[in-house]
Amino acid sequence: MTTDASGSLRLGLKENLAQFSLLVGVNALVGGMIGQERTVLPLLAEEEFGLTRFTATLTFIAAFGIVKAATNFFAGTLSDRYGRKPVLVAGWVVGIPVPLLLMWAPSWGWVIFANVLLGINQGLTWSTTVIMKIDLVGPRRRGFAMGLNEAAGYGAVAVTALATGYIAEQWGLRPEPFFLGLAYAGLGLSLSVLFVRETHAHVHHEAKSHTPTSDGLHHELTTGEIFRITSFREKALSAASQAGMVNNLNDGLAWGLFPIFFAADGLSVGRIGALAAIYPGVWGLGQLYTGGLSDRVGRKPLIAGGMFTQAAAIAWMAAVTGFWPWAIGAAVLGTGTAMVYPTLLATIGDVAHPTWRGRSVGIYRLWRDAGFAVGALLAGVIADLVSIEAAIYAVAALTAASGLVVVGRMYETHPRSTSLGA
Repeated sequence: MTTDASGSLRLGLKENLAQFSLLVGVNALVGGMIGQERTVLPLLAEEEFGLTRFTATLTFIAAFGIVKAATNFFAGTLSDRYGRKPVLVAGWVVGIPVPLLLMWAPSWGWVIFANVLLGINQGLTWSTTVIMKIDLVGPRRRGFAMGLNEAAGYGAVAVTALATGYIAEQWGLRPEPFFLGLAYAGLGLSLSVLFVRETHAHVHHEAKSHTPTSDGLHHELTTGEIFRITSFREKALSAASQAGMVNNLNDGLAWGLFPIFFAADGLSVGRIGALAAIYPGVWGLGQLYTGGLSDRVGRKPLIAGGMFTQAAAIAWMAAVTGFWPWAIGAAVLGTGTAMVYPTLLATIGDVAHPTWRGRSVGIYRLWRDAGFAVGALLAGVIADLVSIEAAIYAVAALTAASGLVVVGRMYETHPRSTSLGA
């Protein structure tokens, strides 16, 4: 940890660059654990396990989303109580069996169980790396820090989706594509145990000078009070929570239905892998810019604009056909998501008191990742009853409605803004 000449802790990206950079690398490995599934698993459901109903196919995403959402909540609470590093290490331990199960699962039930473990892994590891980076950088460059964090994670999702698509086209859907996930899990656990340092001391240091952005957000709150504040009562936190849920509802659609949608048009596994990579690739790289941009122009414009951009892109995907039109739609969808994703996390960091920030981040991520389950179930039911195109249009409409909620309810939260209000 970095200290000044008097021995006091120092907050900031430059001051904590080595540890921050290590956490960025660890989060890239976390993202790679999801990326190993993005291209291959929806195709595996049809080709090896014979699942034909969309609702059944998307059960792996629903299981992942439900478990990850719940784990996020406990990750934040546990990291506030016991420290960040133990939670991070535990998440990697749980993740080790995931690629092995995906390689050798004899039935779809084993795949669902692998995604239960993946949900725990992601909830513990991704939540903790987010919280630790917020701890280290302080309030002024929080958006930029979250942009780097999410860029690393979703850049790794994109690279791994592309790589597994290529591997699957050359050698088959199992087991070769999942060797990458096994390497990610082993390396992530090793780095977290040997080199990651605890950041709890930075929390207490920042708490001494923290200024609440809204009335009543003092440090002496119970977990139940924090849940109600983050979910419903506080305008910015609750608006961010619903936008996060809808954002990941979109991601559940892209993860579970888009590969099947593309395959029905006759695209090869390699081209499906390329499309599966474009969306998180643009999302990941875009956050290198949008996170810092939110530190300059504020959080609200990027969140609202990003939700409307996503809505337009999703509707486009249903309206067109062919690799290149879909590639354009995937790039626009990634752009909209890049505008939203780090900015929502930065908003939570702006508003939540440092002493309960971990719990608030966990609660926000609970709502956000519940979107995977909601999206999988909603899209699956509509696709089974009507069509895949109808499911895609329905998700586009929900995304636009979420943007309207942000416009009407959220206030600007960045510390530099002159428009702070309740």
